[in-house]
Amino acid sequence: MDIGVTVGDDLERLASSPAAFDFVELGVGAGSLPPAEIDPARLERGLADRDLVVHLPYSQLLTSYAPEVNDAIVAYQRRLLESVGALGATKAVLHATSADRDDVAFRETAVEQVRRIVAAGREAGVEVVVENVGHQHRGIQLSILGDVADETGASVCFDVGHAYMEGGNDAIRRFLRRHGDQVSHLHCHDVRRRGDTHMPVGAGEVDYGVVSDGLDNFDGTVALEVFTDDDGLLCDSAARVADHLDVEW
Repeated sequence: MDIGVTVGDDLERLASSPAAFDFVELGVGAGSLPPAEIDPARLERGLADRDLVVHLPYSQLLTSYAPEVNDAIVAYQRRLLESVGALGATKAVLHATSADRDDVAFRETAVEQVRRIVAAGREAGVEVVVENVGHQHRGIQLSILGDVADETGASVCFDVGHAYMEGGNDAIRRFLRRHGDQVSHLHCHDVRRRGDTHMPVGAGEVDYGVVSDGLDNFDGTVALEVFTDDDGLLCDSAARVADHLDVEW
């Protein structure tokens, strides 16, 4: 199991992040860091032999009621995946969003969009992992996301804090009990129900024992998504997660 750290779209923060991490997760795309603006040599120096994972645009919806717009969304994501694949990215995190998540008839459109983007990633040599954002207005609910992943052959990026915000520790337990084998990538941080989020692990209300129970022998990747530049807090969070998942770090 590899443990990494998210750095937003900041190449300087990437370069200065603790060398103990196995990979770095970098935000790319519209509203973030366009791949065309990334100097491959600078990126390689900053990674310093660590692997690269990317996060695709945070605010880009996956679906529209207009077929032409859906085609454009897929074309844009394909272009991003080809670019980051050429930069050496191994995984790309995709927010599971929908123009109307409550329209049952529209669900097939969302499934088809995910299927097309996952296929584009496969062609680019990048594993697309679909992240749960059901706590947000346009995020596909956890109760649906596992089935969407099943139908599209997608792996899941399970964001522990997002799941807690959507339905508490019970939501974490339910999803991992049914779909833990689909999880390839974790986003780990802590949260409080009052709205505090992306805190160091152990500072909030997430029961990481529930996570370890649902991910027995997990062998994927874990990204610390803790919003701090304090290396000590980041490394402590990594050590806590590793302890829960019964691996050395």
